[in-house]
Amino acid sequence: MRYETESGVDGLPPGEGAFLACSFWLADNYIQQGRLGDARALFENLLSMRNDLGLLAEEYDPRARRQLGNFPQAFSDIGLINTAVNFAYAKHGQQLP
Repeated sequence: MRYETESGVDGLPPGEGAFLACSFWLADNYIQQGRLGDARALFENLLSMRNDLGLLAEEYDPRARRQLGNFPQAFSDIGLINTAVNFAYAKHGQQLP
């Protein structure tokens, strides 16, 4: 989650989906820690959330199993690309840039 939504300070009802960019950042951190199995499992789960064109929204609701928020969302798509690049570096035993 990006922030706690229960306070209502943003003017929206409580609750939001998982912010997908943060999920890709978590996968990146797993890669940097050498936890490639955890990173791969999370990455594959995130890939399964794409629509038929391979695009992602800003958020994902795991209960309703649907994308939420702004669509398409460049932050999510860039996160996907960045994590894929990080896997490529890790596969070749190179330090991440």
